[in-house]
Amino acid sequence: MVVSRDWQEVSVLECILGGLHIDCDVESQPERAQAKLERSKIDALIVDCDLSGSDRLLRNLQRNSHFPWNTPLVVMSGPRPRQEVDATGALFSFEKPISVEQAVRTLSAARNLILEGRLRYHRQTIDVPVALLCGQKQRLQADLLNLSQGGIGVHLERDLDVRHPLQVSFKLPGTRYTVKARGEIAWTDRQGNAGIRFLNVPARLQKNLQLWLAQQYFAQ
Repeated sequence: MVVSRDWQEVSVLECILGGLHIDCDVESQPERAQAKLERSKIDALIVDCDLSGSDRLLRNLQRNSHFPWNTPLVVMSGPRPRQEVDATGALFSFEKPISVEQAVRTLSAARNLILEGRLRYHRQTIDVPVALLCGQKQRLQADLLNLSQGGIGVHLERDLDVRHPLQVSFKLPGTRYTVKARGEIAWTDRQGNAGIRFLNVPARLQKNLQLWLAQQYFAQ
């Protein structure tokens, strides 16, 4: 979302964002922008600090626990002291009139953060068998329903009542990798579904998971 009524600068931003394959929603009134932010999710926010009411919007965002802390915030303004810009809490900033070269660099960096955030929470639907080793003796077979960087969703023919860490093992489709990791039960329901959170994933396995999930995400 872009919060500005400087239409010359907005047109430049729309052109750059379009080139980065990022959809752009423009709001000219900070009050209306805040109302939208409270009821919908955005990937990044660009605020024109020269717009009346924008300072109040930025202060409210810093106090608002519903605004995700990892959402990239970009501010733009005419020349002003660095400490004023830093006080906004923005990760990125650029001055008006917009330098296309600087804006491309800044928004490309913001886009990378957006993609990292999407991939971190992306949950890929998957249908492969998974083995669950609970303690030394109990071995269960389950259906793997989905996979993310942080864990898996599974379905069993029986309720899963495990209070201690367990081992999970499954083949990553389309690769030669077998994922073996420790996990803990995050949630269960009465239909045999459960969520398992990964614990202490080895760095190499984490990298393979990230790469595989990114490939699935961009293939969609």
